[in-house]
Amino acid sequence: MSDRDPQRAISPDIKALERPSDIVAGGGWMILACAGFATMTGLVRFVADHGVHPWEVAFFRNLFSLVVMAPWIIKAGFAGLKTARFKLYTLRSAVGVFSMMAWFWSVSLLPITEATALGFTAPFFTTILAALVLREVVRLRRWAAVLVGFIGTLVILRPGSGDVPAMGAAVALFAAGTQACSTIMVKTLARTESPNAIVAYMGIYLTPMSLVPAAFVWQWPTWGMLGWMALVGVVGTFAHLCFTRALRAADASAIVPIDFARLVFVAIIGIVVFDQIPSVWTWVGAAVIFASGVYVVRREAIAAREGRAKLPAAPEPPAAG
Repeated sequence: MSDRDPQRAISPDIKALERPSDIVAGGGWMILACAGFATMTGLVRFVADHGVHPWEVAFFRNLFSLVVMAPWIIKAGFAGLKTARFKLYTLRSAVGVFSMMAWFWSVSLLPITEATALGFTAPFFTTILAALVLREVVRLRRWAAVLVGFIGTLVILRPGSGDVPAMGAAVALFAAGTQACSTIMVKTLARTESPNAIVAYMGIYLTPMSLVPAAFVWQWPTWGMLGWMALVGVVGTFAHLCFTRALRAADASAIVPIDFARLVFVAIIGIVVFDQIPSVWTWVGAAVIFASGVYVVRREAIAAREGRAKLPAAPEPPAAG
């Protein structure tokens, strides 16, 4: 597959699409990913509360992720990193750095449960992007689910109440939008690339990319804070590896419902570590957002299966003799 062919670079591999889905394995990896991402969220908030800017935390997260992946990179060598999808890796990383900077910033501005709940709006942005950019036909039921999901967002934000900082909410929603783009690209990469290669390229690309915004807010961290940020990198790498394996093992529509566990893990960390008790409106809004998001993802999976069913059958081989 040539990197010079953009259509081929972003098109799913038909054989990969036909790979059997292992829901049990995918679900297990997703639970581990949820626990890892929730722990990372708590660590980011902890470090930010101790005076380190979230953009600097993001840089060290990527740097230590690269350190964690270095043994695999050295062992695998150029053969392990060989790919024909450099353009997609580059695009995914460019979007990913904006998403990560915004997400880490939102975690420092909002209670971590509210930030996580707003992050569940990502599937709605995926639908909007599919309709506007990819010219995908989105029917009434999916648009209705997107509308209901954004009503859930309003339940959390309760405009005019002043309970949720407007800047933090805007940054969290921007992070969700860019994360939607990134997730689509990770899912596409997972069809042909190994999970280790995807995470390794993430560190290779994002470390220098994230250094640029971090340089504008740079303060040399203490050794103690450096240790905590190393833990952010280790836990984040573990979570991303689990997430990539979950996407590779099972269809997204099957494992996305499990992602609600992330909110439960984050809420526990918020209550125990930061004394942040989520309001009932946060749980109600999050449930509405999540249920609508699951419906959207399932409808997209149905549409994808119907589209594959319409593909022309392979021609019969000529009869022998």
